[in-house]
Amino acid sequence: MMDTKNNEFLFYTDWDECITGSATLLAGRLAAFATEFGLVGNVWQHWLTYNLMMHDNAFTMACERRRIVPDSTLMKLAEHDLSIFMELFRFEADDFDEDEKLLSMMLDYKAPYTGDNSTGAGRLIEELSVRLAYAGSAESFARILTEHYYRFGCGIYGLYRAFRVSPETEASGKLKLVPVTDSADITFDDLIGYEAQKKTLRDNTEAFVSGHYANNVLLYGDSGTGKSTSVHALMHEYAERGLRLIEVSKPDRARLPQILSEIKKRNYRFILFLDDLSFEEDESDYKELKAMLEGALETRSDKVVIYATSNRRHLIRETWGDRSDMEYNEDVHRSDTMEEKLSLASRFGVMIYYPKPGQKEYLEIVRSLAGRHGIELKGKELEDAARKWEIRHGGMSGRTASQLITWLGGTENE
Repeated sequence: MMDTKNNEFLFYTDWDECITGSATLLAGRLAAFATEFGLVGNVWQHWLTYNLMMHDNAFTMACERRRIVPDSTLMKLAEHDLSIFMELFRFEADDFDEDEKLLSMMLDYKAPYTGDNSTGAGRLIEELSVRLAYAGSAESFARILTEHYYRFGCGIYGLYRAFRVSPETEASGKLKLVPVTDSADITFDDLIGYEAQKKTLRDNTEAFVSGHYANNVLLYGDSGTGKSTSVHALMHEYAERGLRLIEVSKPDRARLPQILSEIKKRNYRFILFLDDLSFEEDESDYKELKAMLEGALETRSDKVVIYATSNRRHLIRETWGDRSDMEYNEDVHRSDTMEEKLSLASRFGVMIYYPKPGQKEYLEIVRSLAGRHGIELKGKELEDAARKWEIRHGGMSGRTASQLITWLGGTENE
């Protein structure tokens, strides 16, 4: 089928490893790839495109930072490699041997389901693949890729929007970020109400992605009011302008300096997202976070901000024991311990409060969600159901309203 001798300089690919085994095994591999990303059509070309998109090398990283000069040495080296990829792109069914007919089926792959099942990453792969297939020369092929790298970047940051620390990091000790591929495509329209809060968050993020000064943000307030939803909605709005989100769980907060070192030289704008941020009284790692928020020389970066959500405004649990060293001398002076704990929240330049909705706002959320999801229950019956539900399920909140609509949708379809 193809000569697997490696001739690439920048885009080195171990083709022997990629196509090890029979054509049947490779066909199965491509079918799994197509299913993962919801792809149809010429999956062979889509797979080659995926490899080009995910490649981190001197050329792709340079393209990510700024536009490449056409007659530069780096461009000429890239054109050499990409001419090899162009040959692979042009494979047709007749180019496959008799025992490779299963593999030739990947040139016109039919989806196993009806409708559009492509993922966000899959659509990006497919769009670039089609453009590359129509390139008339290695120079044109390279130019299309150059524009793609400049607009979207390369590697996992170019293909995906959100990331988390891999569990493998703990075992190896070496930081590894992996894409979040199972998240819903959330928009600000999914959060009903809280218009002032959403505007403040958008304004700060707009300044950030535009290259202006932006603050770290603390979203605090009652549970289920849409704090995390607001942060996730930013990805829908700003991902194409280079915004990326890294979710940092509590066990991984100690790795914040490592994460910062990994990303601060990439040409993106990163939000480090600390969901449900709080500290118990005996935890001291909040001091490292405070130093990072203050912007120590070794951690400062204009391409990274921290967005955190919390049910506590002051983040750290305060006890009466923290007040034990108060001095009484006409004025009351708070203890140093308490002041240190309370100072963490003040390191966030923007603090946005998400209060629990009143009954009027709660019922409006329920009515709006019911309309969106085609719930048959209307008027007083819907309002009565909403009141009963919130009494039994933890009070009034957007989350409670959403859970009610989910339950009603299920019972109406029984």
